Amino acid sequence: DIGAQEAIHDEIMRQRAAGRAILLISVQLDELAALADRILVMFNGRIMGEVAGDDADEDRIGMMMAGVSPELEPA
Repeated sequence: DIGAQEAIHDEIMRQRAAGRAILLISVQLDELAALADRILVMFNGRIMGEVAGDDADEDRIGMMMAGVSPELEPA
């Protein structure tokens, strides 16, 4: 339901503005980029990398979600 999703996003932004930590788990990369200060990507229980929310690149995050270490990506 779009209204409920919008209400949840608004509450997340209020809590974020108040300086509270929020753990948000999602596969919707556009949602994460819009709501997060930083994004940590996990694969098989291991943190693959960290990206600033406003610097989120879907290709880079997708590679980390597939288990490719950011250090191993081609330049």
